[in-house]
Amino acid sequence: MQRKGSSPWYEVPMRLGVEAAVIDGRLIRGDLEIAGWRVQRHGLSSPNGRGIAVPGFVDLQVNGFASVDFLKADEDGYRRAGEALLETGVTAYLPTFITAPEAELVAALREVPDHSAGARVLGAHVEGPFLSAARLGAHSATARRDPDPGLLDRLLAAGPVRLLTLAPELPGAHDLIRTLLARGVTVSFGHSDATAEEANAGFDLGVRTVTHLFNAMRPFQHSDPGIVGAALAREDVVVQLILDGVHLAPETAAFAWRATRGRMSLVTDLTTAPGGRTSEGVLAGSTVPLIQAVRNLHTLGASLEEAIQAATEIPARIIGELEAGRLGVGLPADVVVLTDGLEIERVLVAGKDCLS
Repeated sequence: MQRKGSSPWYEVPMRLGVEAAVIDGRLIRGDLEIAGWRVQRHGLSSPNGRGIAVPGFVDLQVNGFASVDFLKADEDGYRRAGEALLETGVTAYLPTFITAPEAELVAALREVPDHSAGARVLGAHVEGPFLSAARLGAHSATARRDPDPGLLDRLLAAGPVRLLTLAPELPGAHDLIRTLLARGVTVSFGHSDATAEEANAGFDLGVRTVTHLFNAMRPFQHSDPGIVGAALAREDVVVQLILDGVHLAPETAAFAWRATRGRMSLVTDLTTAPGGRTSEGVLAGSTVPLIQAVRNLHTLGASLEEAIQAATEIPARIIGELEAGRLGVGLPADVVVLTDGLEIERVLVAGKDCLS
């Protein structure tokens, strides 16, 4: 029973017992203290502390997980996938819907929950259907569409779209970009055959990110670097990369990191497809969790803080989530505790332990 004048259990300060924490991109020695669902203090004396507290990971591209395909998921599917994502350190994410017939996309968007067990759903990422016919990858050619304002309105009305990937070179794409930005939806360029000039024209409208750079887009060439070169050359564009060891060669990944240091966002493109490929062998996504992408980036030469930031604060910032992916006094206590070997030891959401 709570004693008169005492704080309820969820307000009683709790220390994590760590030796350090990544606070707003800096490694700060000392323990982290939580009260309620927020961080209360950091840098506290911790002579026997073990592990490093980092912000919960934020994944902007999750097609499915734990045998759950989000394009077909119901409430129970979101619960199972959300709980499984926590085990990989992801505490917030965007379920991602690839190109599909309108009725299927609308139905999927209507199922996106406001609240769900496990990792927090921040809204939806609609990847398509306004993509280049020449750069579809595993997307459906029959469901692909040129920019259509009416279709866009119906998709936005169906559910909480936070991020939409489209090809900027398509006729009418600029009108859709203006509409999306005016309605607070983040636009990302991807599955595109855009030249550098076409990509820059889109970036000049206010688009600030690119979906899985290099993959499903015009290749970099010396005379026309395409969307890849345009994104790498601009300091105002954040590039999203899949660092699973399959989508990009190590040299490509290292080159991209050196060119975009501080403006790279890691995404997984997780899928339920066996081996991450369609039955025809086309890459349809990845099966490698975000913690491994963090390790891979760290191996490429990024500091621990930089690698963590690429999976936390930077992706959150892309969609305007200014409190997600960060640790600091007064911020939500979505925390992952890592061992020195970057293994996940503990995950907390809103200050509550989530791993059994």
